[in-house]
Amino acid sequence: MVRREICDVQRPIPGDRICTLYNLGLVPYETAWRWQQSLVQHKKAGLSSDVLMLLEHPPVYTLGQGADPSLIKFDPDQEGHSLYRIERGGEVTYHCPGQLVGYPVLDLKRFQLDLHWYLRQLEEVVIQTLSQWGLVGTRVAGLTGVWIDGYKVAAIGIKVSRWITMHGFALNVCSDLAGFQRIVPCGIVDKPVGSLHQFCPGIDVEQVRPVVATAFAQVFGVSLQEPMVDLATLLR
Repeated sequence: MVRREICDVQRPIPGDRICTLYNLGLVPYETAWRWQQSLVQHKKAGLSSDVLMLLEHPPVYTLGQGADPSLIKFDPDQEGHSLYRIERGGEVTYHCPGQLVGYPVLDLKRFQLDLHWYLRQLEEVVIQTLSQWGLVGTRVAGLTGVWIDGYKVAAIGIKVSRWITMHGFALNVCSDLAGFQRIVPCGIVDKPVGSLHQFCPGIDVEQVRPVVATAFAQVFGVSLQEPMVDLATLLR
């Protein structure tokens, strides 16, 4: 069952674009994937505003559309791991509770028609979030994501169709990182995966959630609004 949690937006962040913020709890990967696909179709038809979903997933592995399956260290046919090949770019990654996932469904025609710009903006959301705890998030030339002291704490993978975005970013807050040992995360063999908990013991997703929302609003220049209806109702 999908658990929905509300994280109140105290007041809209100034901006000339509206973005509906769905604060969700633990959502099965396939459910969130289908929601994104439906939202993209709604936006292509001009039926919905921009959307940001913030949520967590039960343990699951995902492969980008061109990902190399040799980066998986287990046999998905013999072990009880959830695995999806999806339409985003990038290699294999892992989602689990304690990781805050952000799925923006945006019409980039209202922002910039530049995918590199969009990726850098998503990184900037994470970097600004980390700064609230005195952490310095950095980029690595030629790679996508955010690092702290050499540890990759945020992965980013997107799909854009007719300038409508889906998929997004995953920030390890207090995740059990053991699941990453069964893959070569994002195809990067020489940089370890980390979490904010390593640098800020005791931090949890509910502390980080509103900070990510505020950083997203500031970076993209949007006003966040609470939904009028839940996603399941909207997408019937």
